Amino acid sequence: MKKNIFLILIFSITLLTCKDDTSMEDTIEVNGLTHAKSDKEFEEANTILIDAFNVAEPIGIVAQIEHNNNAASVGLTLNPTKVILFGNPTLGTPLMQKNQLTGLDLPQKMLLFEDEEGELNIAYNDVSYLEQRHGVGDVETLSTIAGALNNFASMVADEDLKLSDGSVQSAEGITIKSSQNSIDDTYTKLTDAINANQQLTIIAELDHQANAASVGLELRPTKLVVFGNPNLGTPLMQSAQTLGIDLPQKMLVYENENGEVSVAYNDPSFLAQRHRVEANEDVLTTITNALNNLSETAITP
Repeated sequence: MKKNIFLILIFSITLLTCKDDTSMEDTIEVNGLTHAKSDKEFEEANTILIDAFNVAEPIGIVAQIEHNNNAASVGLTLNPTKVILFGNPTLGTPLMQKNQLTGLDLPQKMLLFEDEEGELNIAYNDVSYLEQRHGVGDVETLSTIAGALNNFASMVADEDLKLSDGSVQSAEGITIKSSQNSIDDTYTKLTDAINANQQLTIIAELDHQANAASVGLELRPTKLVVFGNPNLGTPLMQSAQTLGIDLPQKMLVYENENGEVSVAYNDPSFLAQRHRVEANEDVLTTITNALNNLSETAITP
C-alpha cells in the first residue's frame, strides 16, 4: 500500500512539473520581439494603451491599424490583431541622425493580438532589434525608448515580458535602391504609384525631417509612407499573427549627406523568415514584385 501511494505521489509531481513547464514555454519565436500574455480582454487592453499614449506627451499616435477589420473588408478572417504606430521625435530623431535607415523602423509599434487559443498577447520590437539592424546602440535616447516601451507593455501584460532569442545583422532584410530623381520627385512618384493601384491604400505618411524640426532638431530629408493590401497581408498573418507588427508595408525615401537619394523597404522574404511564415510562396512573390515595381517607378526619371 505504501509503495502504491509513493508511486502515485511521484506520478502526480511529474504531471505538475510537466504542466508548469508547458505553461512557461515560449511559443513566440521572432528575433528581436519582446512579448507577453495578458489576462485582459482585447478592447480593455487596447483602451489602456491608447489612453497611455494620449497622456504621455510629447508622444503622438500616428496610426491605428486593425488588421482583422481590414481582413473582413476583403472577405477574409483573422483573429483580433491590431498594431498601433506612435512616436516621439525627441527620442527617435537622434537614432535617424546616426543612421537614416532607422526611419524604416520608426515610429515605434505596439502589437495586440488574440491567438488561436484565445489568449491575448502584447508585443513590440525590442530596442536590441534597432541597435543591431541599424547600428545605433551608442545613441543615448535608446535606453529611454527601451524604458518607455517596457512601461507601456507592462500596463497590459500579466506576466514578465520576454525577448525572443536570436539576432539580426546590420541592414539585414532591407532592400535599398538609388534614385535618379530628387527626393521630392522620388517621393511624389512613389505615392502617386501607390494611389494609382486600386488594391493599395496609404495608411500614413511621415516627414521625419519636419517632425525633427518641430522639436528643434535637425535631420536630413527623410520620408516614410505606410501602405497595405489586406488581400495579400492577411494570408501571411493567418500563418503568423506576429507579422502584424511589420505590416502594413513601409517605404523610406531619404537623402544622405552627399545629396544622394535612395528608397528602402523591407524584403518580404526577410519578414517571412523572421516570423516563421509557412507556405504562402505565391503571396510573397506577388508582394515582392509589387514592391519592386513601385520602387522602380519612384527611382526612374
